[in-house]
Parts: sequence; structure tokens; C-alpha cells
Amino acid sequence: MVRSLAFAAGTATALLLLSSMAQAQLFTLTRDQLVAYTAQNPFERFPDGRPKVPDALLARARALSSEDVLSVLPGKGFRNQYEDGFQLLHPGTKLVGRAFTVQFMPVRPDVQEVLDANAKAAGIGRLGNQFAIDQLQPGDVLVVDLFGKREGGTIVGDNLFYYVNKVTRGGGLVVDGAVRDLEGLSQVPMPAYFRHAHPTAISNVMITGVNIPVRIGGVTVMPGDLVVGDREGVYFIPPALVAEVLDKADETRIHDEWTKMKFDEGKYKSSEIYGSPRDPALRQEYEAYLKRRLAEIRKPQG
Repeated sequence: MVRSLAFAAGTATALLLLSSMAQAQLFTLTRDQLVAYTAQNPFERFPDGRPKVPDALLARARALSSEDVLSVLPGKGFRNQYEDGFQLLHPGTKLVGRAFTVQFMPVRPDVQEVLDANAKAAGIGRLGNQFAIDQLQPGDVLVVDLFGKREGGTIVGDNLFYYVNKVTRGGGLVVDGAVRDLEGLSQVPMPAYFRHAHPTAISNVMITGVNIPVRIGGVTVMPGDLVVGDREGVYFIPPALVAEVLDKADETRIHDEWTKMKFDEGKYKSSEIYGSPRDPALRQEYEAYLKRRLAEIRKPQG
């Protein structure tokens, strides 16, 4: 109870500081602005307005592949939600979580003075990467636009990476930039996608946005997007489309399951089964199998 009250008080304080920054036009959105930018979100929200994709859907999303997502998003007009070309810290570990976005830019002294003055007025003190990291929640993926920077573009080393892993409960990191202490990072079982590894500490950059729209490669990422990463790359899924993507993925996996099962029988040529069975009897068999398997995997737990 004490921890819950302390957490609530800390969250309220952070939101108050962020609100005062937004009024000063520093680098974040008000709750109303974030709600307006994510108006199609069907789920609950964090106190700051960020969409909160339910934990149950996060769990289902661990079975997603890039191809599963691709089968839905472009047809809905979302053609710029996938990015690849990253180095992967743990290639066999699926990345799933809610986007917490951070934006950096190269230092410009006159802009930095305003940022620092507004941060000081808000009672924050030093404005750097830890200001954003300290706001992370369980299930978050830290998504950072560091404009591809290598030297001095290192959002975390092993200590802060360890902290991110603890507070997000294994959420993850996507940075269009760099990390440091790669040997130490490799000991932490949290997925990370990054452009470079470099021994320098973060430098010559200024934090210009927290939980705002950011660009990761060719993708516009919104706070609260469902982040799904596999060996190929990372997808950023708008909350409004999460359920549809997951439902379509269930059907795709069952189709693949049935197809391989029929191949194992050794009685059919590939063209008779894949991508859709030609024979009416086989098609009927597949449709019955699909119906049964969907009922099994979507059966309410407990």
C-alpha cells in the first residue's frame, strides 16, 4: 500500500512537471493533446494520456511476426510502420511492449538555453536521458530518436540498461542511435534494437521531446503504439489496429499449421494445398479445422 501511494505520488509529480513544461512549450504534449493525436485508441490510458494496450494483448503479441503485421497495416493506409537494419542484442528474444518515445537533436546553444531554463523553472534540474528513463512504466519499450548518431549517441550503458529492464519488467529498447558497454548489456535478458555500439557516453545532444511523435528511420512512432520486434525488424502498430492484427495473425498461424500438417501426410503436391486448397472437400476440412482451433486458442482463461 505504501509503495502504491508513493508510486501514485511520484506519477502525479512527474505529470505536474510535464504539464508545466507543455505550457512553456518545452518538449511534450498536454494530456488533451496526446488524447487528440491518439483519438482512435480503444483502450484505457496512462494518466498522461498515453494509450495503454492491455497486458493480455501484449501477451498475445509475442506470437506475432513481421509478416503477420504486414498482412493488415498497409491495407488500412499505414504503410510506414516497419523499420529494419538494426543490430539486435538478443536475436532470439521477441520485443513486445508499449512505445514510450524520446527525441534528441544535435546541441544548439540558444535552444539548449531555453530548454534548460524551462526545466529549471519546472524544478527538474539536469535535463538528460535519465529524465525520460525515470518515467518508464512496466510493459514500456523505450523508443529513442537519436538521429542515427554513433559517437556520443549512446542512450544507455549497462547500468541504465539494467535499470530500464527492471522498471519495464523486460520491455525493451529501440534506438535510432547507439548503446555502450555492449558486453555488459549482453548479460541483461532484455531485447534491444540499435544502430551502433560505441564506447563514448551520450554527449553533444539535447533532449527535445518526451512522449511526442518521433521518427525512427522511415517510421512515425506515436506514444502508446504496440512495438513488436523479431529477427527481421520492428513494427509500430497503432492501438486501434492491435486487435485486428492479432485476430488475423491467429488465422494465419492456423492456416500454416494445417498446411504443414497436410504436407506431412505426403499425399499432396504443394499446389494442391498452398496457399488455398483446391479440392472442395479439403477446403471444407480446412475451414472446420480453422473454426475448431480458433475456438481453442481464444477460449477465455480461468
